[in-house]
Amino acid sequence: MALMFTQTKSIKRAVDQINTIESPKYARILSRVLQKIHLKDERPFSSEEEGKLQDVLGIDSSDITLVLETTSFFVEQAAYHLAKPSVLSQQLKNIGLSEEKVSLFEKSWTSQAKDVVDRLRKRSLVPNQLEEVNWRLNLQMAQADRTKMKSPNAMFEMVTSTSDGGNNRIQMEFSHEELYQFYNQLETIQSQLDSLT
Repeated sequence: MALMFTQTKSIKRAVDQINTIESPKYARILSRVLQKIHLKDERPFSSEEEGKLQDVLGIDSSDITLVLETTSFFVEQAAYHLAKPSVLSQQLKNIGLSEEKVSLFEKSWTSQAKDVVDRLRKRSLVPNQLEEVNWRLNLQMAQADRTKMKSPNAMFEMVTSTSDGGNNRIQMEFSHEELYQFYNQLETIQSQLDSLT
């Protein structure tokens, strides 16, 4: 398996801080990180809770931030690599995490890995998501200056949801040729997506 963690100065400092935290307290921190890892714009703890953590753990705010971000990084890397608990344990030991903390990670990852990976997979990287597609076909049979004509077109309305909870409506009109070109582009995109999975 690829190396998930490199021992940088920042990770070394974070690991030293994590090793000084009592295991039951760190277990609660790890549990909260695992619960909230999939929420894109939300930190595991509120500012007020981080202040309480500083008091309880006796470390300053920059070290609390470092511990939380590094713990999140460990979880995200484990999820990205779909790491087995034993591999995760070995890699955490290699960067100097204490046996107790490695054991906490291994137990937590064993019981929650599937849920964490599923929630991270559902997390969107883009702010808008397609919610519904409405369509209708029109056939123009005549015009003021032409009596016999067949001009088909398709009208699409795509409804997207935005990250702030609102909706956007996108309306498009295609001629037969334009719709065929659009379809071919979608087929190309689909084949490229299929090749990735």
